[in-house]
This record gives sequence, C-alpha cells and structure tokens, in this order.
Amino acid sequence: MLSKIDANKELTKEEYKEKLDKYQKKLTQLQIEMFKAQIPVVIGFEGWDAAGKGGAIRRLTAALDPLGFHVYPIAAPNVVEKQFHYQWRFWTRLPQPGNIAIFDRTWYGRVMVERIEGFAKPQEWQRAYDEIKDMEAQWSEHGIAIAKFWLQIDKDEQLRRFNDRQADPNKQWKITDEDWRNRDKWDAYEAAVNEMLVRTDTSYAPWTVVEGNNKYYARLKVLKTVIDLFERKLAEKQQ
Repeated sequence: MLSKIDANKELTKEEYKEKLDKYQKKLTQLQIEMFKAQIPVVIGFEGWDAAGKGGAIRRLTAALDPLGFHVYPIAAPNVVEKQFHYQWRFWTRLPQPGNIAIFDRTWYGRVMVERIEGFAKPQEWQRAYDEIKDMEAQWSEHGIAIAKFWLQIDKDEQLRRFNDRQADPNKQWKITDEDWRNRDKWDAYEAAVNEMLVRTDTSYAPWTVVEGNNKYYARLKVLKTVIDLFERKLAEKQQ
C-alpha cells in the first residue's frame, strides 16, 4: 500500500504562502464555531521519522487560540503509565467539549513500535486493532470528531533529511541513534503500517495518508483535511 503511494507532490513556495494564510484564517474562525457548538476534537499524527509531523502541527496550531487546544507529545510510557492499560493515557487526555487534543504520536504505537521492538506480545498487538477501533468508536459516539494522519515520505527523502539534521548544529538534537535503528527496520515497519492502515480505517475515524516529500504540500493537506472535518461536523450538528 505505502510503496504504491507517490510521496512527491509539487507545490511552489508562493502557492504555499497564499494557501497557508487562507487556510489558517479559515481554521481560526472554525475553531470558534466548534467551541460554540461544543464539539470536542482529537487529531492524531503518525508517520516516518523526519516526515514532518512537528512542522504540520506547528502550522495547524498557529491558527488556533491556545486556550482551546493542547498538544501531547507521546513517547514511551512512564513508570505510572505502565501500571495501566496502554489506552489509559489517551483516555485521560481527551478534550473537553469544544476543545482540541492533538497527539504527536498516538495509541497506534501498540501495533507499530511495540510490535516491531517486541514490547507487546504477539497476542497483545494482534488484539489491539479491535481494541483501538472500539475505543475510537466510543469517542465518536460521545461526539468527538477524529482525524488521523500518516505522513508518508520515501526512504531516499528520509535519508536526505537525516543527513541535513546531522550537518546542522541547530537540528542535531532532532536525530538520534534510535532514528537510525528504526530506519534499518524500514521493511518491517512498512508492513506494520500497511496492516494498521487497512485494519483501522473507519468511517468515524478515517486515516488520511499525507504525501510528505514536499513539506509545503503536506502541511496544506493537513490543514485542509482538518477544515473539512470541522465543516462536516458543524453541518451534522445543525441537522
């Protein structure tokens, strides 16, 4: 599935700046309307290392009132979180009505990194697909609007970005030994991601695959997808 996606979508810097301003202004207004309608939102970001998740999140949040959203960077569970079911730390971060929760990495770690690295037993990650769909269905039934993004870049583009980060003293903190180890397991991760996308794409919590080799295109696709989600939920609320 991922191997068939052309991650190269062209967009000039001029086109990007013009549409970015337009989309951000639209999002600013829609956030107000979503708050008035008391519709909570969960937005999850996944993708290859260096695929541009942080950049997309920054352009998204730049348009939003800081009082109405929270960004949660998700890493390995801490000592407290390990005492609970893996979904617990996401249930406890759900947004209040009218607010937005943005997750930089998500509950899908269960069927990706935990699967590949052996942190979850085979029976644990295999049953997680249904567990996750059940969780998202409960969120949706409670009125939460859900968007999930996979940022797709190809292997050559990732290598270029890794090397750029290593060569730039201001970006070296972004590249770790773990990033290189994950890259060595590209094929295993690609198989896991393909299965994840196929098995957990639903009408109430659909996946959006973002072609990410061109960062400008990727950022705008994320913004436009969120705009479409907000407009659709507001229309449903008025019916």
